Amino acid sequence: MKETILEILHVDSPTEALWVFIGLAGQLMFSARFIVQWITSERAKKSVIPLAFWYLSIGGGLILLSYAIYRRDPVFILGQSMGLSIYLRNIILIRAEKR
Repeated sequence: MKETILEILHVDSPTEALWVFIGLAGQLMFSARFIVQWITSERAKKSVIPLAFWYLSIGGGLILLSYAIYRRDPVFILGQSMGLSIYLRNIILIRAEKR
């Protein structure tokens, strides 16, 4: 029997469809940070972590945390919460260094 995309994603209501879309958008933003980091490092010919990497980390992490809270997934909630504090701390350290 062929499954529809909604069945594969375990979506059975418009609300669930919206949250799956939000979760996928967060994951795409979170993953984009690696592309930004890779391109920046290639251009510099050395390993570089640009400020945009940390902002994408926070943006994607917040969206994924919202998704995890909606899904009531304690493992995902814990993982994203821990990461967000590290990303924020890196931005604080970068700003302090620039002063």
